[in-house]
Amino acid sequence: MTHHARRKRYIITGQVQGVGFRPFVYRIALDNKVTGTVSNTSDGVFIEVQGDEKALAGFAFDLVDKLPPLAEVTSKTEEDLPSVDGEKEFTILASEGRKGNRVLISADVATCDDCLRDMSDPDNRRFEYPFTNCTNCGPRYTITKSIPYDRAKTSMACFPLCPQCKTEYEDPLDRRFHAQPNACDVCGPYVWFTKNDGIEVCRGTEAIVDTAEALAAGNIAAVKGLGGFHLVCMAMGNEGQRAIETLRTRKNRWGKPLAVMARDIETARAIAEISEEEEKLLLTKERPIVLCKQRGNANIAESLNPGTQYVGIMLPYTPLHHILFKYFAQKANGLPVLVMTSGNMSSEPIALGNREALKRLHGLADVFLLHNRDILVRVDDSVVRVQKDTDKSQFFRRARGFAPRPVFMAEKAPSVLGVGPELKNTLCFTRDNEAFVSQHIGDMQNLEVYSFYEEIAEFLPEILEVEVEAVVHDLHPDYMTTRFAREYGKKHDVPVIGLQHHAAHIYSVLAENKFEGTALGLALDGTGYGDDGTIWGGELLYVDNASLEHRRVGRFAHIPLPGGETAIHEPWRIAQGILWNAGITEPSQEWTWLTSFKQQAQFLPQLLERNINTPLTSSCGRLFDAVSAMLGICHTVTYEGEAAILLEDAQDMHVTDSYDCPIRKEGELWELDSVALFLQCYEGWLKGESVGTIARKFHLGLIQGCAELVMLAAQESGIDTIALSGGVMQSFTVGTNLPEELSRRGLSVIQHTQLPPNDGCISLGQAAYGRQWLLKNS
Repeated sequence: MTHHARRKRYIITGQVQGVGFRPFVYRIALDNKVTGTVSNTSDGVFIEVQGDEKALAGFAFDLVDKLPPLAEVTSKTEEDLPSVDGEKEFTILASEGRKGNRVLISADVATCDDCLRDMSDPDNRRFEYPFTNCTNCGPRYTITKSIPYDRAKTSMACFPLCPQCKTEYEDPLDRRFHAQPNACDVCGPYVWFTKNDGIEVCRGTEAIVDTAEALAAGNIAAVKGLGGFHLVCMAMGNEGQRAIETLRTRKNRWGKPLAVMARDIETARAIAEISEEEEKLLLTKERPIVLCKQRGNANIAESLNPGTQYVGIMLPYTPLHHILFKYFAQKANGLPVLVMTSGNMSSEPIALGNREALKRLHGLADVFLLHNRDILVRVDDSVVRVQKDTDKSQFFRRARGFAPRPVFMAEKAPSVLGVGPELKNTLCFTRDNEAFVSQHIGDMQNLEVYSFYEEIAEFLPEILEVEVEAVVHDLHPDYMTTRFAREYGKKHDVPVIGLQHHAAHIYSVLAENKFEGTALGLALDGTGYGDDGTIWGGELLYVDNASLEHRRVGRFAHIPLPGGETAIHEPWRIAQGILWNAGITEPSQEWTWLTSFKQQAQFLPQLLERNINTPLTSSCGRLFDAVSAMLGICHTVTYEGEAAILLEDAQDMHVTDSYDCPIRKEGELWELDSVALFLQCYEGWLKGESVGTIARKFHLGLIQGCAELVMLAAQESGIDTIALSGGVMQSFTVGTNLPEELSRRGLSVIQHTQLPPNDGCISLGQAAYGRQWLLKNS
């Protein structure tokens, strides 16, 4: 180097390991003729470069401008160093790992176009190899044991590289340089086909062909994927109808819609009306399930998505999927579309290992397509929809492709654990200004899900290298997560803090938007334990997330739940309970539920009269259920939200007028008179108004009522920032029209963009609260 040489050090943090970052740095160093080194460390990627002013400026520009497709930089620091005499080249150093990790783990990524070309070329050594990948695609999170992300710390450690793969792996100019899952059919994992006896029939491409034939013949296959097993069957026509009915019977999952995978975007367009934004989402590297409106002439089996006009579609995201569809398209009649649903019994976590799958899915699947690359972290498919009027995407479930990507907070703070809710559980660990919300874990209602929860609670702090200083839980004393929090706090000797469910919803949406200060939060959902011991679910809260002051300023009117938990599963009970409380004890015309529940309906007044097991709730979700049941749309619920989904689908969209939804002041609280709204629906039914008209007038009336409730509280408090959260915000109608109505009234609306509005966001709200609690009490 000449005496004009200068030397700089860069430290880059973010998603910079396992994404081809070091070879990218190597290439731009060669391009700009600088010397130096690059290495992976637990603190991020360390780069030292030496050269003249022009060369260093060119390198600095390329470092920002030419990032690899999967890289995400969250911080970049630089400093001047003394120049090194005699340095001749730029080299890539071996990774070093130590405590204090600042690196982001990459999520799993759909197969890239380059790898698809390799797999499609009969002359390529990876022709139809189902584990083809490179630094721009393939598994990451699901095969990771620890950080730094190197092959020895993944489930690929047991597959030594063959000479050809090793050459690629060690060549900085090859796109497979340090691609940790790199492999071929000589040295890598393989697939095999078996009946449910577990005995191998064949392997390789033949195994995939046999699976395609079995599916085309109407069988159900358990296929090992990226984050667990899928149960797969035909989705189209009469054959699909028979296969899906069999699957539903075996899986004990009756009403809930099933997702499908289409071979390509053209096939997806043939079964659904896909907007430009929906197409973009379907084709992203994350490849989520996207909820799209089904085409009227699509020959989809009726039992796929009963009662709703939306179908959940995803596109192939692993090499195995692409090869399977190639052969399924040759064997099957009709469009190449397959049901792909989680490989589990209803309410259990997705199956992970081969032996586990053969045991747990034995009664569900006819055939199995297995492989020997271990899945270390189980992850379900993510579910997303596009809000029609805004083109913004909204999560229903955040998992594969997105976890463990962090939500960035407004400031740095000590590490906290938010243990999450009972239903739609996630948990959240924070590190500095990052909040790592886990993948969707599920409903904490059996030991299998709880074991999965414990796995992630152990795994995340290990790979993040954090030590938790506080743990936050829901106020419900009997939740599994509450017990876990108490035990965790005791074991780690850290404070254990309780936070009300709906307050956590609002702290979550505020944290996600880096909002600090006072806001009004409207949380609309099914059930949450209130701080007064009643069941909440339609709550307007004052929240100051800086001082941690929050209080209820409004709610929905109370409605009864005769039979307690049973009323949630049989919402006709709620409908009859509201009528009974309003003095309507006998039907002037036959109630819709008496055909099926006459005996129980006769017994119900005794519960109501004596107030036996009839808690009151201010829940918005239960109001939807009651209207749905009263109209005869849904008397019994087979999955959460079913009654509301079917009620929304029943709307006559030509109707523009609404029922009234009065607001009154009850003591300190504003109250939305949901009972009056329900009784107008009942009057409309008695008068013979169509179900579609009543459903539409209910939705529009509720939206106007919610907007008026918020407006009155905003005028009273002088606060014009409104945060919206809760599972009801997943309603297409409410989720679109309520924010519009609030904006029209001059209010500033904050919504979820990175997490679902349902209980999947609760853990972030808990963690955000805990961080601020530590800062205040330090």
